[in-house]
Amino acid sequence: MSEREVPLAHRVPDLGALELLLAVARLGSLGAAARELGITQPAASSRLRSMERQLGVALVDRSPRGSRLTDAGALVTDWARRVVEAAEAFDAGARALRDRRDSRLRVAASMTIAEYLLPGWLLALHAGRPGTAVSLLAGNSARVAELLLAGEADLGFVEGLTVPPALDSAVVARDRLVVVTAPTHPWARRSRPLDPGELAATPLILRERGSGTRQVLHAALGGLARPLIELSSTTAVKAAAVGGAGPSVLSELAVGEELATRRLVGIPVAGLALRRELRAVWPTGHRPTGPARELLALTRS
Repeated sequence: MSEREVPLAHRVPDLGALELLLAVARLGSLGAAARELGITQPAASSRLRSMERQLGVALVDRSPRGSRLTDAGALVTDWARRVVEAAEAFDAGARALRDRRDSRLRVAASMTIAEYLLPGWLLALHAGRPGTAVSLLAGNSARVAELLLAGEADLGFVEGLTVPPALDSAVVARDRLVVVTAPTHPWARRSRPLDPGELAATPLILRERGSGTRQVLHAALGGLARPLIELSSTTAVKAAAVGGAGPSVLSELAVGEELATRRLVGIPVAGLALRRELRAVWPTGHRPTGPARELLALTRS
């Protein structure tokens, strides 16, 4: 292999060695240069010898009175200064990119998570990152996947049975779905649990197609009757159920207060466990960074 074919990284000293040479030129002492850079003098001597072997020329004359650059060393030092200055400009640019990335966070979340879990997580994130502007896009699980894959969100949260294609995930919470009605509904006066078949055959107040709640319910029952009402948010579904429009199935996170105050009644269903995992999601192979990574850590703490 000719010298020109050897990769540049093997022909040019690394930044640490160049910074050492610049410090020796400025301070006139290898020991002083080592102290400034926070390394031992033997390590500095070894680094300097390696650089001289790599370049094939002597760079520094060492004597009891100090260290003096050779003519070749003075020329290499001029080149090193330009390389280090370019590296500093590169570092400043990369830092500016990170600062710009870290100044905002775009979160996409399915409705239940957006309404009942994310507010607390985002408050905790704000305490540690008050300068990060957060935008929240709420939609069903299918919409969350679309936003992530289009590059319009940095981190997503879904509540369906499966992870949408082309996304990686981590479980951040577990949830249970509850069949609920207003206290005036006939189911509220039942003495026996509801049969799953009767639930499947009953028109319910439901979220739109693509919602995680509806996916879980459909899979558990093997099918659903045509919806009594189809609404686009958990809050709207809950309000309709509280108002007596009909039965619904909602996250336990969403109806805890209404069950405690008897504005809704939970209806047991024989042999049916409506449990699900709530997940953070991001495009496959692109692990969250910056504020998205910190938010993910908060959800799992």
